[in-house]
Amino acid sequence: MNTGLTEFDEIVAERFAFAVEPETAGRRLDALLAARPEALEASLSRTRLKALIEAGAVEIDGVPALDAGQKVKAGQNIEVAVPPAEDAVPQGEAIPLSIAYEDAHLVVVDKPAGLVVHPAPGHPTGTLVNALIAHCGDSLSGIGGVRRPGIVHRLDKDTSGLLVVAKTDVVHKRLAKLFADHSRDDLTREYLAFVWGVPDRSAGIIDLPLGRHKIEREKMSVVREGDGREAVTHWEIVETYDGADGRPVASLLRCALETGRTHQIRVHLAHAGHPLLGDAVYGRGFKTKASRLGPEAQAALEGLGRQALHAATLGFIHPVSSEEFAFESPLPNDLQTLQRALAAAA
Repeated sequence: MNTGLTEFDEIVAERFAFAVEPETAGRRLDALLAARPEALEASLSRTRLKALIEAGAVEIDGVPALDAGQKVKAGQNIEVAVPPAEDAVPQGEAIPLSIAYEDAHLVVVDKPAGLVVHPAPGHPTGTLVNALIAHCGDSLSGIGGVRRPGIVHRLDKDTSGLLVVAKTDVVHKRLAKLFADHSRDDLTREYLAFVWGVPDRSAGIIDLPLGRHKIEREKMSVVREGDGREAVTHWEIVETYDGADGRPVASLLRCALETGRTHQIRVHLAHAGHPLLGDAVYGRGFKTKASRLGPEAQAALEGLGRQALHAATLGFIHPVSSEEFAFESPLPNDLQTLQRALAAAA
């Protein structure tokens, strides 16, 4: 069942890969995997394999295969990432929540940077889900599974801002469809991103497919058409900043998503030559640019400790009341400090 979670981002315990042989071509993906000796040895049931497929843990020729029923073809290369077994029942924890809106059907949360959305290997507790269980009790939707109750979409651990959580199964299904359809008329997701450099235009669209990096599997990358999933990011310049030498060094962009792929904004902007400030994964080659910042801006960036990305706007039509909602989240203190320091040198 589609929960809106189409990417696999958990720490992997093991992987196995193989090429589809001619005699097994035409079989369902989940049935083929269930018959593999690696799956039998690991006691992976067909139900468990289906869940892994829907979580994005199975790739065909480097592209996540999200349909357990799809028919495989001879020669296709299939890779399966199997997470380690953990207690699948998270417990409620008294973690403070910043709630922008709540009713009997859903809750909109303003997530701080550093908070993981749901339990995963390496983060079994202390997540947003643990906080939501304590706050909402048994009222969260169960469609996402016991480890992801109510979770329709996600934000990276170090991305702050707004996300909506479903309290009922009916609302979860409707919200998941809304996010999957990518309708800009019915769903608005806008982010504020501090990036290196200044684009040569005031606004633009990045329409490039994304797939898992061929070597660094924990990363995503821009891939050839047909080798990945559609990803579209609209951007516009909000502010530009000069460095200590008086030359342009950074910008604040507003990015609107048409699609919600893993690390989409981070990968798209890095590919365009404007990676996020503080992004240790996709902005590695730009660390030396910090030397062009003034002392105050250098200190703010060093103290940030995360990518400078904030989910500032979330708008959608309420799945039950049909009311149009639009929520705004101001920049958190760490990004406000960065913004002031960058502007001071301008």
